[in-house]
Amino acid sequence: MHLTHAIRAAQRRRCHLIARWGRFALAAGGSLLAAGAVAAPAAAAPSSPLPNATGNFDFATLDNQRDPTFNQLLGINTSGVIAGYFGSGAAGHPNKGYVLSPPYTQRNYRNENFPGSAQTQVTGLNNDGVTVGFWVNKKGANFGFYNYRGRFHNVNFPTNDNASPHFDQLLGVNDHGIAVGFYNDAKGSAHAFTYNINRGTFHRVLPNATSATAAAINNNGDIAGFYTNSAGTQAFLLYPNGHLITIPTPAGASMIQGLGVNDGDEVVGVITTGSSSSATTDGFIWAPGFGLEQVDDPNPGGAGSTTINGVNDRGQLVGFYADTGGNTHGLLATPHI
Repeated sequence: MHLTHAIRAAQRRRCHLIARWGRFALAAGGSLLAAGAVAAPAAAAPSSPLPNATGNFDFATLDNQRDPTFNQLLGINTSGVIAGYFGSGAAGHPNKGYVLSPPYTQRNYRNENFPGSAQTQVTGLNNDGVTVGFWVNKKGANFGFYNYRGRFHNVNFPTNDNASPHFDQLLGVNDHGIAVGFYNDAKGSAHAFTYNINRGTFHRVLPNATSATAAAINNNGDIAGFYTNSAGTQAFLLYPNGHLITIPTPAGASMIQGLGVNDGDEVVGVITTGSSSSATTDGFIWAPGFGLEQVDDPNPGGAGSTTINGVNDRGQLVGFYADTGGNTHGLLATPHI
């Protein structure tokens, strides 16, 4: 697998950190998936506390001033173009999608909302001008979409067992036009899938999981996401040959979710500790052979309220955090290279 210089530098940094903190025992294999069966590969518990990589990044808070109280950044491509949205979804603050380009001034926000939608989130993008996401109608139904050169297309998994109201979302797309997402069935369980934009075809991902979400896909076809089994909600990296790695859940965490992946197989996401109103969230980065590292926005309130949603091939991270006043802010973290 070809890695960019940025990814190699990031991996050297991770190797140095792990040497300092103690190397993790990783789930080195998992098992091949036969006929779509979901394996439950052993994942060794990592050491505690996790190495903290926050100091290896420069952080910037990026908010669309149309609603500075609520922004989430969900994906970033190699050029640094970011997908996201503003608005909490509460009355008077609907989700409104956007694409943000460098140098990240207010005039560099470009609105992107599905025509006729009540709410829109732009969740991912590639390097060829394709964005993906989902839109919501006035009745609360969710529908996946992709947008290319200003033309929007609905993408909804073909099933007679969708939730009521309808629930489909696209969450990521690679440069080959393969998008990933999920739909909820009538019982509320999530089912992961890929969608080939060029061919208009669907493929199930981890079809026998109790609940599975495909959140991101890189240009090698490796998929990051999360699924539920008897051990709870766990993050995964799935290779095109069916080889599944379950990312180890930190000791004391209630769940871990993979949300983004780059071509170097760096997976990012969120670790949740506790439940309900007492839950805390911390961002993470992970790569095969390098283990988990925690990443939290250093602003007041960021520790315990950070989610990392996307990572590009330069090692830049995007996500969001909550400040001490309860406002949610978009974050961009650029590694020291």
